[in-house]
Amino acid sequence: MLTFYDWIYGVTQLAVGFLAVIAGIICLSMLQSSKHRELRAWRAVLIGLFLFICLQVIGGLRTFGMIPNTGIWLFIVHVLVSGILGLLILAITIQLQVN
Repeated sequence: MLTFYDWIYGVTQLAVGFLAVIAGIICLSMLQSSKHRELRAWRAVLIGLFLFICLQVIGGLRTFGMIPNTGIWLFIVHVLVSGILGLLILAITIQLQVN
């Protein structure tokens, strides 16, 4: 049985994922509207945002008990977090080279 805290936590994770989708749409519109050299780092940020959305959806599903809390899912979560961190470092490096 899920507690009230679990429901609030799961709904919050899903809301964060939804807001990340909206931020991704804004990021896509920025990429499509401008092809300048200064916005090259946004490509890495967009991929990192997509991985963040996946991470939030997996977290919400784990909270509601739809997927198990062990095994391959823990590995996938660690890989997603590492990928997000690597892409953010890449985006910062690209932006520093542009400036």
